[in-house]
Amino acid sequence: MESRNLIPGARIASYIDRILIIECNHLTTDFNLPLYANGVPTLLFTSERGTMEKSVGDYLTLFGQTVMPKTLSLTKGFILIAYFFKPYSLLSLFNVAAQELTDRPVDLKLLGLNGITELQEKLLNADSIETMIVLLDDFVSRLIANSKPDCAIIKYATTKIAANPSKEILVSLQKEMRITERTFQRNFEAKVGVAPNQFRRIHQFNSAFYQLLRKEYHKLSDIAFENGYTDQSHYIRAFKEFTDITPKEFLSYGA
Repeated sequence: MESRNLIPGARIASYIDRILIIECNHLTTDFNLPLYANGVPTLLFTSERGTMEKSVGDYLTLFGQTVMPKTLSLTKGFILIAYFFKPYSLLSLFNVAAQELTDRPVDLKLLGLNGITELQEKLLNADSIETMIVLLDDFVSRLIANSKPDCAIIKYATTKIAANPSKEILVSLQKEMRITERTFQRNFEAKVGVAPNQFRRIHQFNSAFYQLLRKEYHKLSDIAFENGYTDQSHYIRAFKEFTDITPKEFLSYGA
């Protein structure tokens, strides 16, 4: 099995943060991919249909915000390509209210976009991953060309929160932008799909998660304090909320 990340090309970089590719030519046991909260919508292509939440998945699936952990299971060799969008992209690009897709991924064909069936067929018959990337880049580029204007306030707020998911950031943003808490929350939920504080907590979890993954700590309390958690217990509770397991259990899977 091979996995790699691509930096998006210039024509789609305004809406795409990164592209993940996982390739596995042969499976001896089922492959289970945990899907944890990451704060961004995602377009997922899989060359084989998998199962998720006990239902058969689709080849092209659009995810909104993922808060509750999910697992994608695949039983055959596969190619998986994930395009990770900016947090505010759903309404601008897909004309979908972000809240509609929070914890409710949808078959891309159901959104009524032109050319999705043809795109899926071309992806399934492509002779290389490079060809698949070109097809998906072209699709995203067309979405961008026809996109609605972004909400500058939400674009600015999501960028600031992702860079500094501390408790103080929300109050600071409201003062800076001179809007009420209620207005900020309503606009944020409509464009992003979760409340501002939930978005902040997701990015706080992600920062701690990647520190754990990279083993950049001596003990769990280091991760807790460096990421703004009250103590180790607080960090463990947050980790379990977003993954259904503890950090110790997560680490034991890779032991």
